Amino acid sequence: MDRKIILTTLAAALMAFIGILLVLPLLPNDRAGLRLYPWDASRDAAGNTRVFDLTVGDSTLADVRALLDEEGKVNLFVNPNGSHSVEVYFNDIMLSNLRADWIVTLDLQESELAAMYERGLRISKTGSGSRKVKLDPTDVERLAGAPIRILTYLPWKSLEPRDIAGRFGEPAERRTEDSGVVHWLYPERGMDIARDADGGVVIQYLNPSDFARALALLPAAEPAIQPATEQPAAMPEETASDVPAIGTEPVE
Repeated sequence: MDRKIILTTLAAALMAFIGILLVLPLLPNDRAGLRLYPWDASRDAAGNTRVFDLTVGDSTLADVRALLDEEGKVNLFVNPNGSHSVEVYFNDIMLSNLRADWIVTLDLQESELAAMYERGLRISKTGSGSRKVKLDPTDVERLAGAPIRILTYLPWKSLEPRDIAGRFGEPAERRTEDSGVVHWLYPERGMDIARDADGGVVIQYLNPSDFARALALLPAAEPAIQPATEQPAAMPEETASDVPAIGTEPVE
């Protein structure tokens, strides 16, 4: 008798679990219909860079969290030159069928950053020589309203030059670091795509003042080359029905 009761209880629990699985796909998903791609970057009327429905210099950390449905990991960095910055790292983000890591650098006054450093809980060193500081939870909470200064997007998939040209278009210029990293520069859109020899890509979205500072640190521009004509390879996790071809508008 006891065994029958146990089996009946287990069966009821299993049916309830299956019912939940059937109902979940019917629940509204605000992100399911989003078509926000890394190549859809532009400047607004004020000259600020817009991408992923965010505006650099205007949208806040809270806006990014709402878009990605993630809190992110917040750390303060002390750079080798003594300056401070706060970065929020979002790992393994899937948005519009594209997988990438995100880093959001917040726009804060140096005096605010120095005060946060003094209240920091733990300091560790990074491989680049910077110091990473775990912030006091009270400071972390206050950062939700801080605006984005730089948005960094790191695709999981390696990209060939033809992929970059096909998706993002030909850059205004290219500049190559001594390490071999090539920067594809799109100043009219506030976008810097850095590609290493293995195809690893880092995309930064910056407003004009920060773009000019980043440009000043790079070697001189390379001579213009002919546009790539090969068909771009697929970006990660996408299908033809999910991602529009270059030059077409996404289907809502």
